[in-house]
Amino acid sequence: MNSAQLAIRLALAAVFSALVCVATLIFPIPIPATSGYFNFGETVIYIAALVFGPFVGAVAGGVGAAVADMLVAPQFAPGTLVIKSFEGAIVGFLYKKLGSHASGRDLKAIIAMIVGGFEMVIGYFLYEQLILGYTTAATEIPFNIVQMLIGLAVAAPVSLIVFRVFPQLKSKN
Repeated sequence: MNSAQLAIRLALAAVFSALVCVATLIFPIPIPATSGYFNFGETVIYIAALVFGPFVGAVAGGVGAAVADMLVAPQFAPGTLVIKSFEGAIVGFLYKKLGSHASGRDLKAIIAMIVGGFEMVIGYFLYEQLILGYTTAATEIPFNIVQMLIGLAVAAPVSLIVFRVFPQLKSKN
């Protein structure tokens, strides 16, 4: 990767970090049992990872969501930085690597988002066990699964539209 490509990746990561933060904060739904919140940031993380790859997905997911947490639920920010970074990286990486193993972009995207999404669900469960205890952490699992599924339902068609409108991006992924 040359310096121009690196600059573009960094710029995309910064823009998508801001978009993840805004999408996370635009309509947070509090989860009183855990002091956490349901949000729509997942959608942007998935789009960033599918369209621009694991680096942009990881930076956008980790930084964007952690900044949002610092403003709304700071006790989750350290875990969010790690969990959402891995989620974005996993989605972007699997989407790229499934090229020869899965037929069609739809199936590749769905598989990548499900695996990345379950990393998020498990990651938050483990992190919340440390700070909230097992029972409280378990109450957030269904919310995180729904958050993943909504992200998948929105990001899959949006990323396909982006690839249709900008076919030159297909060769990048």
